[in-house]
Amino acid sequence: MLCISSRGRYATRILVLLASGDGETMYTKGEIAAAEGLTTGYVQQLMGSLQAAGLVLSHRGKQGGFKLAHDPHTITVSDVVHVMEGEIRLAPCHDGDHCDRVSDCPTRATWVGAAAVLDDYFQQITIAQLAEQAEQLAVQGKGVGE
Repeated sequence: MLCISSRGRYATRILVLLASGDGETMYTKGEIAAAEGLTTGYVQQLMGSLQAAGLVLSHRGKQGGFKLAHDPHTITVSDVVHVMEGEIRLAPCHDGDHCDRVSDCPTRATWVGAAAVLDDYFQQITIAQLAEQAEQLAVQGKGVGE
């Protein structure tokens, strides 16, 4: 089964959370952990990767925490997937290093092409769009029980 790992999924959700504020709101790892149902240690691991990739900024101190490093309209799901998962590949023969049959394989182009289509799709979805969808879902959810 092809599956984006929990690292990729949670990192995307965390960026959506950070985008849901005014863009300047700092979220502590405790706030992020509580919002996503994660341990603070796991949040710290994810944020370390996101910070190293330049997608989030961190500030220490009483008013510290994490925030997006860029406008959420410029950060794509593809950016997050590449940081957390690496290059999108659907088969180990993607780069030709792991298979002796690369030169005569009738299916390799299919797997490489499908990976490109998936990456193109992820490039079209921004964190801002996902934050807007999250806000709409929250509004819909509030109206149901009232």
